Amino acid sequence: MHIPDGYLSPATCAVLYGAALPFWAVAAKKVGKLMRARMVPLIALFSAFAFALQMFNVPLPGGTTGHAVGGTLLALVLGPWGAVVGLSVVFLLQALFFGDGGITAYGANVFNMAIVLPLVGYGLYRYLITILPGKQVIAAAIASYFAMNLAALLVALELGLQPLLFHAADGTPLYAPYALKLALPAVMVPHLLVAGLVEALVTGMVLAFLLRAKMPLGVMPQPRPLKLRWLWAGLGLVALLTPIGLMASGTAWGEWGAEDLQEMLGFVPQGLERLGSIWRAPIPDYSFPGIGPVAGYIASAIVAVGAFALISFLVLRLSRRKG
Repeated sequence: MHIPDGYLSPATCAVLYGAALPFWAVAAKKVGKLMRARMVPLIALFSAFAFALQMFNVPLPGGTTGHAVGGTLLALVLGPWGAVVGLSVVFLLQALFFGDGGITAYGANVFNMAIVLPLVGYGLYRYLITILPGKQVIAAAIASYFAMNLAALLVALELGLQPLLFHAADGTPLYAPYALKLALPAVMVPHLLVAGLVEALVTGMVLAFLLRAKMPLGVMPQPRPLKLRWLWAGLGLVALLTPIGLMASGTAWGEWGAEDLQEMLGFVPQGLERLGSIWRAPIPDYSFPGIGPVAGYIASAIVAVGAFALISFLVLRLSRRKG
């Protein structure tokens, strides 16, 4: 569901950046209080988990691939606004360093997967536990399934409306080339049948583990910092296992490069070609030059986990200086 550069018009990108801004403002204010509660390491840890989780590609109907996002899970563990911040940082790192999602499309990716997905998933979970008392895991799985598919629906609409809204005088699309009648089934069917179920399964399994471990859910001020060393160790194991995601062949629908589109369509939309090369990520596709794909995938996951640990350390140091 990561939209690359060039698939959305500049106007669409600007609208979705604007839509994300008020949510970022509220989330920054809410999470600012959490720094004093020493919960930043927890946000960093689960954000790193979401990053690694998204490297586990699964095969989807139609020969494409997809992955879980972890949006509802993060909202349950970190609180909805903590999830907005954590996932926004995840997508920023992915776009800047790994070329997974675009720079111009960053606002869209955040709006779909870091705002709508966790906030809707959290709200639906809160409702479901009122009608399914004692069934937290089931409620979380159902909520994450629907939130994941809602995010996918937004992606399909954003991509599918581009040919209708932005095209040359002869009707040739300038950005995403597939109309709604193609984009909607191409995005939604795989998510309804597979990706949404994977999101629900991961959310349910991790939540069940955390409940069994009696870990507090929702970031609340704690009298003492949580001891997270075992969770960091588990995250390291997840990073080592990320090459499993390479077993799924094919690419995600709508994330093709210009060369792929040239081969499939016989042309590259002008706007897509112009914006598609606006940013060259230093570690594209989670691959380091000079080493194999498996080692590169592991190295990428370790770099990302280290980046989140470093961010956590720096934020804590800054917050302590401010008292």
